[in-house]
Amino acid sequence: MAVEKKYASDIEAILSHRHDHGADLWTTPDKRLIKGAPFSTLESVMYLLELGMEPIESLFKETAELIFSTWQEDGRFKLYPKGAVYPCQTIHAANALCHMGYASDVRLQKTFQHLFDIQYTDGGWRCNKFSFGRGPETEYSNPLPTLNALNAFRFSDYVNKKIALDKAVDFLLEHWIIRKSIGPCHYGIGTLFMQVEYPFRNYNLFIYVYVLSFYNRAKGDKRFLEALETLESKLVDGQVVVERVVPKLTGLSFCEKGKASALATRRYHEILQNLEVK
Repeated sequence: MAVEKKYASDIEAILSHRHDHGADLWTTPDKRLIKGAPFSTLESVMYLLELGMEPIESLFKETAELIFSTWQEDGRFKLYPKGAVYPCQTIHAANALCHMGYASDVRLQKTFQHLFDIQYTDGGWRCNKFSFGRGPETEYSNPLPTLNALNAFRFSDYVNKKIALDKAVDFLLEHWIIRKSIGPCHYGIGTLFMQVEYPFRNYNLFIYVYVLSFYNRAKGDKRFLEALETLESKLVDGQVVVERVVPKLTGLSFCEKGKASALATRRYHEILQNLEVK
């Protein structure tokens, strides 16, 4: 998919931030790849891919090398030079690289195995970091990292073949029923979740339905179909209208709040295509 002329200014705007944090490719001199949201390294490349830039372009090759430079022999990614290495960080890096076309790379194969090895008992993924304190709700996995993990795994040979991924799907489908804030980071399904956010960044209805639509385990499930119906109830003339966007992305034409987005609508049509494939 080539970049349409109408999105050229969006590309330029994103590229204009690539030195904001003191080094090239949206990072800091000590390689903090998730610093500076929403214009961090891992987020910025995702926007550019969404806008139609091809993964084969030199910019993506350089960024992939940067991300892989933080890869550890055990499969984790160390996105900060100091401190703990959390599963959500490894998942974030793996997801970006998979979208960039590196799912078959031997390093990511090791990362996939690492993620299977640390999968929590409820089927999801969680970090042993309790910023909100501990309680019964923190015994669950974190929904967004789990969703991001499934977003990465859909590019792998494991998709729709590995029981462990079915368990992750089940965990997320169950959250549709639980609704309450769960996991150490307190992800809930409430008013903000139900607002269509684009581009995909946070835990919300749109990315929830989109990612799960790649998994056969979800496609015929009543909970998934209810979520899809909720998303479709928000369409205007068959188009996805952006209800929420991070303020710093205001001004980008592909994700204007309160307006229909052609690229977001393209993702919705991808959901429908996925449901036709069994």
